[in-house]
Amino acid sequence: MDGRDLVRSVSVVGSGRAARGLRTVRAAWRRRRVDAVGLPRRGPERARVPGQVQGVEPGPGGGVIRFGRSGLRIVVAANGAVFWGWDGAGPRPSYALAGSGPEPDPRVVLEPDKEGGWRVVAERVTVVVSRYGAVEVRTPGGVMLRRDLPPRWWEPVGGGTARWTQRSEVAADARFFGLGGRASGPRLRDGAYRLWNAGSGRAAGPGTEPASLTMPVQLVVADAGTHLVFHDSTWDGTVILREGEEGAGSGHDRAGRCEVRMEGGPLRCWVMVGTPARVLHTWAWLTGAPALPPAWALGHHHALSGRGGEQEVRGVVAGYQERGLPLDAVHLDAGHHDGRRVFTVDEDRFPKLPGLAEELRRDGVRLVSVVDAAVRAEPGDAVYDGGAALDAFVRDAQGRPVRGEARAGESVFPDFTDARVRAWWGGLYEERLGQGFAGFWHDLNEPTSFNAFGEATLPRSARHALEGRGGDHREAHNVYALCMARAAYEGLRELVPGERPFLFSRSGWAGLQRYGGTWSGDVAAGWPGLRASLSVVLGLGLCGMPYSGPDVGGLHGSPSPELYLRWFQLGAYLPLFRTRASPRTGRGEPWEFGAEVLEHTRVALLERRRLMPYFMTLAHLARRTGAPYVRPLWWGAPEDRALRDCEDAFLLGDALLVAPVLDPGAGRRAVRLPRGRWYDTVTEEVYEGPAQVLVDAPLSRIPVLARAGAVVPVRGGDGALELEVWAPARGRTGGGLVVRDAGDGWDVPEVERYVARRQGGRVAVTLVREDGAAEPSCPVRVRGLG
Repeated sequence: MDGRDLVRSVSVVGSGRAARGLRTVRAAWRRRRVDAVGLPRRGPERARVPGQVQGVEPGPGGGVIRFGRSGLRIVVAANGAVFWGWDGAGPRPSYALAGSGPEPDPRVVLEPDKEGGWRVVAERVTVVVSRYGAVEVRTPGGVMLRRDLPPRWWEPVGGGTARWTQRSEVAADARFFGLGGRASGPRLRDGAYRLWNAGSGRAAGPGTEPASLTMPVQLVVADAGTHLVFHDSTWDGTVILREGEEGAGSGHDRAGRCEVRMEGGPLRCWVMVGTPARVLHTWAWLTGAPALPPAWALGHHHALSGRGGEQEVRGVVAGYQERGLPLDAVHLDAGHHDGRRVFTVDEDRFPKLPGLAEELRRDGVRLVSVVDAAVRAEPGDAVYDGGAALDAFVRDAQGRPVRGEARAGESVFPDFTDARVRAWWGGLYEERLGQGFAGFWHDLNEPTSFNAFGEATLPRSARHALEGRGGDHREAHNVYALCMARAAYEGLRELVPGERPFLFSRSGWAGLQRYGGTWSGDVAAGWPGLRASLSVVLGLGLCGMPYSGPDVGGLHGSPSPELYLRWFQLGAYLPLFRTRASPRTGRGEPWEFGAEVLEHTRVALLERRRLMPYFMTLAHLARRTGAPYVRPLWWGAPEDRALRDCEDAFLLGDALLVAPVLDPGAGRRAVRLPRGRWYDTVTEEVYEGPAQVLVDAPLSRIPVLARAGAVVPVRGGDGALELEVWAPARGRTGGGLVVRDAGDGWDVPEVERYVARRQGGRVAVTLVREDGAAEPSCPVRVRGLG
């Protein structure tokens, strides 16, 4: 809370929303006053560094290295992930880790190194610790991937939480990715990136901060190899990045640098080394397999404010049906609530909501409800009364419930870091299910107190249970939305045990993928916003969040017909494909932008519907391997520097390369191709990579290329599964994986592996089984032979 919040609040008072504006001013002063009393004053501090090595204590998977003023615990897990924690910190407790935690690798050796240091030797990685506490991560061949300098702590002289800084060096050619959903990504250039989930109260675009979903996860890609590093602290922090520079001629290389500054919490981290696919697989193994969305959630979604009531919903659905446009879900924002109170329905606008939901379901359309974290502080409201009886709401340092201004009015906030509160909150979704909702959209859950007036968070001195450990909002803030998602997911598993839950959240932290997905939040309705939405999806995928997508067209402002169309064409190839009616203009349906746009969006929608079996396969593979649906072009060749710097195209799985149009007026665009043969999926024109080629990009479509040899499961003309096979180059083979979804339940389907071989002028496709090869059980269509 600072003076900028107050300025934004005062601006609201003169905006015509005077009553609420005055309440936001009062809430801002209240937070400031509460923190002044509840937070310890930071007085003189004493700096500390580890000192020199004093001795070691070998242990399973590594051991503890004792320094003069700290201890370093190192453990290598059975799958090669490396953990280290200073001051003896262990992997637990952690909101990021799934299950009971990894087992140590019994084959690991802790042995002396030169000059008084020590090293931990494992099969896939070697960790070298100097006598003063520098930590190097090396490949088995001895190539350095990362060097962490000795850390530094600043400890209050009078006691309290220490802040710390960790400086690191990487190769001069390395590129940084990750840190959550960053509009300025996916490649993170020189700058400071804050680790504090916050809505900005304005639309996001490239280079804007803050972000609603941050996490201290970096993927670092260099010629020597790829590694992921995760600093497991939920406190407010900043990551300062500076890319390296290779010397010219006889010049020296300048290493890339990273500096992590945290305001508290343990100094501990995980490092995973290998190919991008192996690294993300290890990350998913560590933090939990991504949730598998129901099949309908991979179709087309459209979001409405809800203020138009049943008539608006029926009108929009009818509009899609009359124009032959596929639609799988309608999302209702807070306008469908009674007074914007969570878990309620405005019965004037929606007098028979369960009947409407059933009618839509028969037509193949599901309803999705927004759920905010704030609960209106109104005695007599069932949710408020139930939470108050349970003592479920966050309290300040004096023991009073914390109140803030949300879109429901003056509100209180459940403490989702308390298991009792999560169980209570999860049970509340029974009301939503009874109203006919099939999915849930968590919004304003950073948590947000100011709403769109200039969003702020709860007082930092607010108290949280933190699973019985106790602590304040400085530690709980970043995991608040993660714990809310856990509450909903676990509640839905109990309420509807036979169906896979569908939920996605605006905010979250490492591990959110266990419970659902996310979307890019309030992206600006402009060409920079279009580019930012792709950056967010790519960056989240590299942090282990495979299911995400933007609001097509942006939220704030009114997109031009061309911008809307190009955004729509991009969205058709992203995991979460959602259009949204603008709260200002009401426009968001394809027919609102003219006949030409309508016709081209129909083509994109029908192609998305045709590719549904492929998206379903990618969803199952993401759950099994952690691989994102949407991947950077360098995914299979991280050593290719030209691909590492390409940010305007992506791979959809292994088979397709999508090159969206991100600039106005473009009828052609350059596309950087990875190695191999590629086919234009419309014209079947052949391109050979690695190369940069110029391809047509008329308004009717964006360039999509298929990899030679790819086997892509698609929906045939009769709705049944069909294999679309792109001819391998002569003398080469190809293949692909297919997972036939067994419905929206929990059955685990078999992964089918197909191989395609070029035999003269034809292509033979076989299903590989343990007992030998077999013919495919579905039709096969070969393309690219012409």
